[in-house]
Amino acid sequence: MTSESGEITRALAAFAADFGGKSMPAAVRHEARRALVNGLGAALGAGNRPELSIPLAVLAAQGAGGTFSVIGRRERLAMLDAAFVNAIAINALDFDDTHLPTVIHPTAPIAPGIIALAERGGISGRALIDALAIGIEVACRLGNAVPGHYARGFHITATCGIFGATAAAGRLLGLDTDRMVAAFASAGGQAAGLVENLPTLAKSTSVGGAARGGLLAALLAEQGWSGGPQTIEGRFGFARVLADQFNPDAITVGLGTQWEVLKNDYKPYPCGVVLNPVLDACLALVESGTIDPTRIASITVYGHKLLGVRADRGVVTDGQLTRLSIHHCAAIALVRRRAGVDEFTEATARDPAIQALAQKVRYQEDPACAVEAARVVVRLADGLEQTHSVAQARGSAARPLTDTDLEAKARLLAAHGAPGCDIDRLLNTLWHLDELPDANVIAQTMRRH
Repeated sequence: MTSESGEITRALAAFAADFGGKSMPAAVRHEARRALVNGLGAALGAGNRPELSIPLAVLAAQGAGGTFSVIGRRERLAMLDAAFVNAIAINALDFDDTHLPTVIHPTAPIAPGIIALAERGGISGRALIDALAIGIEVACRLGNAVPGHYARGFHITATCGIFGATAAAGRLLGLDTDRMVAAFASAGGQAAGLVENLPTLAKSTSVGGAARGGLLAALLAEQGWSGGPQTIEGRFGFARVLADQFNPDAITVGLGTQWEVLKNDYKPYPCGVVLNPVLDACLALVESGTIDPTRIASITVYGHKLLGVRADRGVVTDGQLTRLSIHHCAAIALVRRRAGVDEFTEATARDPAIQALAQKVRYQEDPACAVEAARVVVRLADGLEQTHSVAQARGSAARPLTDTDLEAKARLLAAHGAPGCDIDRLLNTLWHLDELPDANVIAQTMRRH
């Protein structure tokens, strides 16, 4: 399809507005349910953390209030504020989903807006599931179409995620193609986010902004707010301004028949996705029972270039940085023999045993390694070496987390961050969501009572 005259933007808008019904494959709907189970579970794990308490305090100081629910909390907010905070909650622990071809974490920016719309009532569970699947498709296809965008330093979860959030919300609001085009224009004007912020709390600001901005764009378009027809492909549109290249076929070819949501992966550890194979390898080494951490002389981690770019940062003492540190991940796995939420904190980073071992870690780029692969070589004080290679990390397409795994993950996270939430009822609601006449039940079950 040509990229002139707004045809790409319009094709994506028409898909978001019109596709659905019996044409939505059952596998796609199921993957959308899995994304919600994982996303709301991740948010519950952050329920008692500063990543939520700080923005909630700031909003309260501005006189914020409302009737919309916050995941894992008792507070209520205005609709747009709820979308903002809930996106932060899903993204806060780095435990959210990943579309590996683009490295977009789609559920965080997309789900909060449609959950807020559903809380107003009158939206079926099937409609919400379809909207989430459509939103993920829009965000990930746009990400596929702009190679180099992420490498240039744009936080693609937020910059492409806002288009997915707009598509999902606009669909539930009943926007036709023309108004969806207008909504995309407002979304494109708000698309922002910097990779520079990834190891800081500011990373989640842009994710929250994408959720809020996408919902706002759809609500404005519903009321007749206008926008240009070539937001994506225009001379000064998203793809031309924010990327080195633009591949319009990645948006249009197979649209509605080949689904990007089916490429969604789920993390077994609360950290950057590039670190999953490193943790897998280190945990496998200690589980062998042949390594005493006190006798380790050196640890060499071989991996993909992106692993080094994102996570080769030496010994860290900041809790945020632990989730993007090869050195920290190797150390916690080898010393504590686990990698849960408690292992990615400032207290753990300052543990003398963790720091001592982290100092012995070095990264080596291996051009033969895929993003989901790594090789770890542990050299002991007596000169002996132990090696473990991971070709496909746990949680990747080749080794996916099962529905049972995702449910267990959500239960652990709820117990950690939101013990007052009825996790049994929430999980039952999510797994059977497309059978329910009113998706408002999500909000009723996801908050703390």
